[in-house]
Amino acid sequence: MLNNVQVFCFFASYLLAMGLELSRFLGRSRISRWGIQLTATAGLVAHTLYLLGRAQQTGLPPLLSSTHDWLLVLSWLAVISYLTLTLFDRDLAVGIFLLPIVLVCVGATYFVSQAPAAHLDALRGWKMLHASLLVLGMLGVIVGLVLSLMYLYQQRRLRLRQTLSEGFSVPNLERLARLNRWAILISVPMLTFGFATGVGLGFVGNPESESVFSFTDPLVVASGVTWIGMVALFTWLLTGTRPRGRQVALLTIWACGFLLVTVVGLQIFTGQFHGSAHGGSQVEKFPFQLTSRN
Repeated sequence: MLNNVQVFCFFASYLLAMGLELSRFLGRSRISRWGIQLTATAGLVAHTLYLLGRAQQTGLPPLLSSTHDWLLVLSWLAVISYLTLTLFDRDLAVGIFLLPIVLVCVGATYFVSQAPAAHLDALRGWKMLHASLLVLGMLGVIVGLVLSLMYLYQQRRLRLRQTLSEGFSVPNLERLARLNRWAILISVPMLTFGFATGVGLGFVGNPESESVFSFTDPLVVASGVTWIGMVALFTWLLTGTRPRGRQVALLTIWACGFLLVTVVGLQIFTGQFHGSAHGGSQVEKFPFQLTSRN
């Protein structure tokens, strides 16, 4: 049963939930509200079964298996966050901003490597720490991005004096700004330790592999540049004067958006490029550690 579940099953469920979320602009509907919950929950169940099947197939936890599985764990956590929030407030319009990011992450798994990465048992604990810190840090990045988009939407609505449709709610600006600040302050340290452990694991490497860690690797360079921007934003929030909510939202969108593009886009590009350059062999950057199989 586990092996019969495909990525398209839960991708289609999330896509349908997204369509029902958009229908909230037309007004409150008991059918659409329950439909959103049911389709998103059905997608999460299929998503969970798929990850269990992958773990059974590879003999590794999804976080330690491949970039394909790591992205699915990230999107799985995002969907759980979404369903948890809507459980407490069904009118909260978080899905309109969050589900597109989930769909991008799930869709990207079609273009990255599914082959299990080579692992050393002696470093398995460090690899799990590395992957866990990164996935939780990236979840914080997604939350910050969603909160920033909601902040700008709410600010624009108030400026134009537009009323919200019945059954469609967004938190006030003060609350959104406060939550966004905390999302950045929590996610940046996790990403920092995640990147640091990834660099350390890259230097240790795999004795059976001829590849070595390189600071000129496109994924490492782009991730490093984005990390510097995130740290600058973190420092500004922590030590600067009380910043305006709109400034924080815009900077968060730029930093978090670019980081997501880096993680997803460069994983796709480098995976396809290296795969063709090596005659179909896979070079697995998991997620920011350079390892290979020839």
